[in-house]
Amino acid sequence: MKVWETLEIVRHDAVVEVVLNRPQQRNALNAAMCDELRATVQALRDDDSVRCVIVRANGPVFCAGADLKERQGMSLDDVRARRIKAFAAYDAIEQIGKPCIALVEGPAIGSGGEIAMACDFIVATDAAAFRTPEALWGTVGATQRMPRAVGKRLAKDMAFTGRTLSAQEAREAGLVSRIVPAQGALDAVRVMAQTIAAASPLAMRLTKDCIDRGVETDPAGALAIEMLAIDALLQSPDWGSKIARFGSGTSNDVDHAANQDTKQGGGHA
Repeated sequence: MKVWETLEIVRHDAVVEVVLNRPQQRNALNAAMCDELRATVQALRDDDSVRCVIVRANGPVFCAGADLKERQGMSLDDVRARRIKAFAAYDAIEQIGKPCIALVEGPAIGSGGEIAMACDFIVATDAAAFRTPEALWGTVGATQRMPRAVGKRLAKDMAFTGRTLSAQEAREAGLVSRIVPAQGALDAVRVMAQTIAAASPLAMRLTKDCIDRGVETDPAGALAIEMLAIDALLQSPDWGSKIARFGSGTSNDVDHAANQDTKQGGGHA
């Protein structure tokens, strides 16, 4: 894996961790990080040996937002080009086609929230906090993913007032899927990722696609999308092997899932 200026890449078998690595700048998103995120994620998308991706950060801040120091002296065209780079990075994460987990262990401000929300779900510690202050800074941002995550009214409250959502509030609003203890948070997320990586990659990809496309259409259309996915699975070798495993009586997935939920802090919300 290529060595980057703003990212650290950590691999554990089929799981790859993409780590924001500008801790001295509170992981503020600059043009280099935008380009490196996009290139890294596109490479992971095309690597069939990668089954799950974790996005996290070094240091106490997940991401403090856009690097405003970088914009000093920029022309209007430069600012537009820089924003397009950011959009391309978020979109690359969102379109990776593989399960992608965000681990947020500190503040995620502006662009930091966009990066986290581009992942499939967010796991947070109590130190996590979410804020979208762009309008107060005289610009526009986080107007699309945040309303879809927490609803239009709360998104407007956050955008208009700059209020910070605590991890608990974010969990209650649906932005965060679960809260885990700070000690051992990374280990807990790695267990989740390994569980995902051990499953059928086709089933995971199709499930992700069904959910993402299904929520954007009506119930009848969503069921049609799921039926097409089932048809695709029926034609794959994965289908027979998984059904045979369950039918043999050797699977203990229910007990395993219950045990993993306990270890991963599923009851702490």
